[in-house]
Amino acid sequence: MSRPGFLLSAWPWRSAAYLLTGAVTGVATLLGIVTVAAVCGALAIVLVGLPMLVVVALSGIPVAWAERRRVRLIDSNPVSSRHQVPAAPGLWAWLTTRLREQATWRELGYALLLAGLLWPVDALVITVALLLPLSMVATPLLMATVGDGHEAKVLKQWPVTTWPTAFGVAVLGLLLMGLCAYVLGVTAGARAELARLLIASREGELGAKVVELARSRVRLVDAFEAERRRIERDLHDGAQQRLVALTLALGLARLDAPPGPLAEQLTKAHQEAGKALAELRELIHGIHPKVLTDYGLQAAESDAADRCVVPVDVDLELPGRPTRAVESAAYFVVCEALANVAKHSGADGAQVRGGHRGGRLFLEVRDDGCGGADPSVGSGLTGLADRVSVLDGRLALTSPPGGPTLLRVEFPCELTKGADRSA
Repeated sequence: MSRPGFLLSAWPWRSAAYLLTGAVTGVATLLGIVTVAAVCGALAIVLVGLPMLVVVALSGIPVAWAERRRVRLIDSNPVSSRHQVPAAPGLWAWLTTRLREQATWRELGYALLLAGLLWPVDALVITVALLLPLSMVATPLLMATVGDGHEAKVLKQWPVTTWPTAFGVAVLGLLLMGLCAYVLGVTAGARAELARLLIASREGELGAKVVELARSRVRLVDAFEAERRRIERDLHDGAQQRLVALTLALGLARLDAPPGPLAEQLTKAHQEAGKALAELRELIHGIHPKVLTDYGLQAAESDAADRCVVPVDVDLELPGRPTRAVESAAYFVVCEALANVAKHSGADGAQVRGGHRGGRLFLEVRDDGCGGADPSVGSGLTGLADRVSVLDGRLALTSPPGGPTLLRVEFPCELTKGADRSA
């Protein structure tokens, strides 16, 4: 309603439709309740006790069902139901579930409120905020048709006998219609919020938002890993190949050059190109190692252990491969942990253990160093925890002063033996 184009949009008319259908639904609900009460009164000898209570209690369910669909006229967010799914099939299980739910009685209360109070309010607002301005706008038309150009009555109460007065009333009706559009919007919004409060499932809406948040987080992780692999592939197939060709060309030129300053410059250029190629290969390996893509987490962890300056014993048994996102996160967590061991622990050796059990991938990195690891001193542990939590994993660290240090991470995942490893 705060947008400048509200008056020219469909929302005022949607608000009017919501209130109009609310009045109609309220009248129908009132007639239904009166009919049920009359039938129950006529059959009071048969419908006593629990049967009568069942009939009355369940009368709010169809009203709430209709209201949840009517709210879509003015609210793009769906109104979820509070009802639970019966534990067993059959009418008896459905009845017992519904009668034990708080939602059934809340919907009955909403039905009674709609039949007794809300629909007259809807009808009054529609009459005042819509029919009155429309009748004023239609005054010239009424004067030309019904009054034969001589007289027209606004709401059959106030006579208008001249054309200037008729057009003036029409202009006033247009201005009043613009004001009443906001009245319709406010009233419809308040009515919808009241209905949502009584018949909507806050837990269901919160659960849906949590599910969507988790899905969006997984999509972001997938996009990040796909971009990482694309950069690694472009560097490997593009820049690295060009640098290899340059190194070969400089080596051949150095062999063909006669001894002298030119040969010395070519030798230096060849050495620098070799260093650049080695640094590029390290960069590519750090972005996304090819051994991880081709051979899996076991081979990649063994490769990382061989590259570590501290002797590392690897014992990782996996009957399959996890999803790409989990596999990549597990690899980089172990690499970062081994880097911390090499930089800060002063350890003589480290061990990497892991496996898959109970639907979870677990990894342990242990070292015999000085211990005392603290996330607040910039050891990279906060980044590790963030990387693990993105995939609903858990990280636990035990590092008393004097050592040893044990880092354990777990990821919920299933292992696959085929090519389908989508996250």
